[in-house]
Amino acid sequence: MPKIDDLFAEFDVPVLTAGVDEVGRGPLCGDVVTAAVILDPENPIVGLNDSKKLTEKRREALFIEIKDKALSYCVARASVAEIDELNILQASLLAMHRAVAGLAVQPEFVLVDGNKVPNWPYRAQAVVKGDSRVPAIAAASILAKVTRDREMAEFESVYPGYGIAGHKGYPTKVHLAALQKLGVTPIHRRSYAPVRAILEAEE
Repeated sequence: MPKIDDLFAEFDVPVLTAGVDEVGRGPLCGDVVTAAVILDPENPIVGLNDSKKLTEKRREALFIEIKDKALSYCVARASVAEIDELNILQASLLAMHRAVAGLAVQPEFVLVDGNKVPNWPYRAQAVVKGDSRVPAIAAASILAKVTRDREMAEFESVYPGYGIAGHKGYPTKVHLAALQKLGVTPIHRRSYAPVRAILEAEE
C-alpha cells in the first residue's frame, strides 16, 4: 500500500490525518456505520487493506490491533430512520461527520473513502478506492465492517428466518424471499425499493 505522502504530497498532509470510511450503503436493513481512525506512525499495523479483501478472521484480529494502536478512533452511525428521511448518501455523510467529531484527538486533515466529502470545517480530500490505497482509511473500513457485521449477527436472533447473519442485510435471494414471506421488520429501510414495494403491496 503506497504511503500517504506519496499520494497526497501536494496537500501537505500532516501527521494527524484521519481516515474515514463507511459500511452498509447497499443493505436493505440496519444502520449505516462509519469509522474515523488516526494511526500512530510510531506504532505501525501490518496488513491493513480494504476490509472486503480480508478474511473474517483477519478482520477480527486487525479490529483489536487498530483499537489498541491507533492514536484515536471513533465508530459512528446514521440510523434506519435517518437513512429513510435523508437518503443513503446524506445519511452516510452525516455518519462520517459524527465519526470525525467523535475523535478524542481532532485531526488536521481528513481522507475520506469515495468521491464525496461531508460539509465540515476540516481540511479534507476524497480518495476513490481509498480503503485499498490509504492505511488510515483501510483501518476505518475494518472498524466499521466488523462493528456492523457483529450487529447483523445479533439481529439474527431478534428477527429469525431472514438469514441476516449470513447476508448482513444485502438484497440476496434469501433475504428477498424472506421479506416476501415474513414481511418488513423495524430495522428495514422503507425507502429502499424492494422494501417499499412490499409495504405498498400490503396497503
